[in-house]
Amino acid sequence: MSGLRVAVIGSGPAGVYAAAALSRAGNVEVDVLDRLPAPYGLVRYGVAPDHVKMKSVDVALRRILEDPAVRFLGNVEVGADIARDELMTYYDAVVFATGAAVDRRLGVPGEDLPGSFSATEFVAWYSGHPDAELDLFTLQATHAVVIGVGNVAVDVARVLTKKADVMAGTDVPGHVLDVLAASAVTEVTMLGRRGPAYARFTTKELRELGEISGSDIIVDPADLELTEQEEADVAADRTLRANLEVLREWSTRTPEGRPRRLRIKFWLRPVEVLGSAAVTGFRAERTRLENGRLVGTGSILDFPAQLVLRSVGYRVVPPAGLPLDPETGTVPHDGGRVLLDGAPMPGLYVAGWLKRGPTGIIGTNKPDATETVTALLADADRLPRAPERDPDAIVELLRERKVRAVDWSGWEAIDAAERALGAARDCARVKIADRETLLRAALGDEFG
Repeated sequence: MSGLRVAVIGSGPAGVYAAAALSRAGNVEVDVLDRLPAPYGLVRYGVAPDHVKMKSVDVALRRILEDPAVRFLGNVEVGADIARDELMTYYDAVVFATGAAVDRRLGVPGEDLPGSFSATEFVAWYSGHPDAELDLFTLQATHAVVIGVGNVAVDVARVLTKKADVMAGTDVPGHVLDVLAASAVTEVTMLGRRGPAYARFTTKELRELGEISGSDIIVDPADLELTEQEEADVAADRTLRANLEVLREWSTRTPEGRPRRLRIKFWLRPVEVLGSAAVTGFRAERTRLENGRLVGTGSILDFPAQLVLRSVGYRVVPPAGLPLDPETGTVPHDGGRVLLDGAPMPGLYVAGWLKRGPTGIIGTNKPDATETVTALLADADRLPRAPERDPDAIVELLRERKVRAVDWSGWEAIDAAERALGAARDCARVKIADRETLLRAALGDEFG
């Protein structure tokens, strides 16, 4: 195995960890392509801005992307700027690590009313994602309902209930901070279909909700009553036990009349988003477990709401025409080798959520990517070599197609511009959200 050229599509943790494993192998040139001008994927655009410690993983990702064997090419979309098959002209293998950023739907009437959004859209907006409309959210709603009890739902509820001056010390873009400062939201209700024994949040993230200075947290003790089976499940799982302890402590609190209230409610499944011209409420049905199955009780509750955010999971949309396994919702693979009708597609590999589904934490991507790269390196002698061996040939092709690719120096220019904005607000950085502004910062005189 010698002289491999590999493209990694996606510069989030899965893609960057794959690049690291490839560069460690020696005599491998790696190009990391991303459709966005800035690297780091969900670390930059998915981790909540007030989770500073979690976001600091970008320091490790940066070191990998600065490796001389690794080249970053941002603002390049595979399937639009260059076809998947064209990549094989320039690379011996391609690792796809583009994630699963499409949200699941509730499948209830009224879901598409103005005021009803996916949590994905809200997270993209407050994270300054270039695809998010700058004025998508005004937060003039007084009542918001968040559907879901996972960590993304927790992030969304926390951002809605935190004071804007606390968020000012984070990297949220200026237009987001202005909206948060003028927010009319006074009541946020999180709803879970099942009970607390089946909630997917982690204890650290859950605890943070009870530490928000401007918000009372309200939990109904009746929602925390467990069946015998749930008691057994909780007893066997340390995280569930810790979660129940937190929730039970909150259920004993007396509201103190703080400016905002956050209610966490369980055993409620979505029935309908209410309203005609816009969202006016949310209807849910009480649920219970019956022989291990979730069933409705027929008891209906209506909640006032002018804003509904669903956080019920993500789904994979394979890039560049890769196959999809409808049963697993992932790209079919064998140890990372992409399979079509059970047979490997030569030179094509997957890592991250495309490979395993939207599960795990940031660190889960490291062994996942290592497994994929191990398979790729084992295949190296059998891979058909790309006919074009000049590393700059693909850059020339993109230039001919008027694709404004952002290299590492371009990202450093964006980084410097954001840090300058941060200095003016007395924080580490302020993210630039507008794609054209990002490109202008990255390309300078070459922008056009």
